[in-house]
Amino acid sequence: MLNKSIIFFMTFLLSISVLADDIANVSIKKYEFIPKEVTVKKGTKIRWTNNEKRQYHSVWFEERGDPEPDYFFPEEFFELEFNETGTFSYRCGPHPKMVGIVTVTE
Repeated sequence: MLNKSIIFFMTFLLSISVLADDIANVSIKKYEFIPKEVTVKKGTKIRWTNNEKRQYHSVWFEERGDPEPDYFFPEEFFELEFNETGTFSYRCGPHPKMVGIVTVTE
């Protein structure tokens, strides 16, 4: 079992992880987006990976007027590229208490 320091460090690494091909990663586990807040540069793609054992989720930018995307299941992912600056909140369609924020900078 991992101790709290290791879990914190792993969460920190996830919060700043942007891969060489400009993909930032968000994990979905235990009905939470990890990290809940992500800051990326314009043109970056974010990948939400469902790491649940059985549960499906969606990543819905409802306030932007986006339609709810298809649900994705364990070991599947959803990607979205951000080409405009701003702060965008989102939620999981079937689980409205699951929320997150994407901030896009120049």
